[in-house]
Amino acid sequence: MTKSILLIGSNGQVGKELQQILSSYDDIISVARPTVDLAQPDTLRNVIRSKQPQIIINAAAYTAVDKAESEPELATAINAAAPLILAQESQKLGAFLIHISTDYVFDGNGCSPYQETDATNPLSVYGKTKLAGEEAIRENCAHHLILRTAWVYGTFGKSNFVKTMLRLGAERQELRVVADQIGSPTLAQDIAAVIAQMIPQLTPEISGTYHYTNSGVASWYDFAVAIFEEAQQLGFPLKVERIVPITTAEYPTPARRPAYSVLACGKIAAILGTYPPHWRQRLRQMLQDWVLGTGDWGLGIGKTLP
Repeated sequence: MTKSILLIGSNGQVGKELQQILSSYDDIISVARPTVDLAQPDTLRNVIRSKQPQIIINAAAYTAVDKAESEPELATAINAAAPLILAQESQKLGAFLIHISTDYVFDGNGCSPYQETDATNPLSVYGKTKLAGEEAIRENCAHHLILRTAWVYGTFGKSNFVKTMLRLGAERQELRVVADQIGSPTLAQDIAAVIAQMIPQLTPEISGTYHYTNSGVASWYDFAVAIFEEAQQLGFPLKVERIVPITTAEYPTPARRPAYSVLACGKIAAILGTYPPHWRQRLRQMLQDWVLGTGDWGLGIGKTLP
């Protein structure tokens, strides 16, 4: 028997991928703003109580890391208060809550991949509010799956690192990119696929926190170089000739970011029976899919290939 699923945040990077992957489910309800606004608690309660789903997937969040420093109240409402409501309503229904979190709950002072059990110590408002959301879920919902991920990019969404680099690379000859922050670029499609794989396996026994990213590590500089190398092979229109590695200190931002935020994915790999694919492989596939697709991703630079 198919379980009813409520997908919240269906217009985001991961949300849109989830919508596509879960489209075969007969009983899935996808909602996004303005129908459901995580900053407006009543809209959350109303949709959950009216639909009474058996599984709730929260793919929505306040993700503007730097902007959160000047909007802590809004970031808290969306990333901390809303998950509390989701947890309370899920508990009342006996529903299973799936929630996406972030590598930014760690301070980045480590030098080996972070395990789910490692101590958290977020450096930014964004990281602190996401951690508060995690804690609210753990304390108020027995049946939950918190999936921490990192450096998310994909075809959908207004902007991400890949889209930004492609846009800037088509406009400028030189780009300066931070080389001393290390993580694992992760394709939104893969996050959605993993959630879809976990749905049939949702039991009280697997409740808990998990890490999922693509395999391998990179700096933002490494990631940028790979984006341009792969895009160039596909005939993407680029002007960029030089990519200059810089330090975090040379590119100050309102929010502090972890210097090292690689996540260990062994726990979820044991359940799935396989390790995540390498980030470079998935970047290549994503760009190939785009070239074979239908549009310019909203970059405003169009496609040059037939």
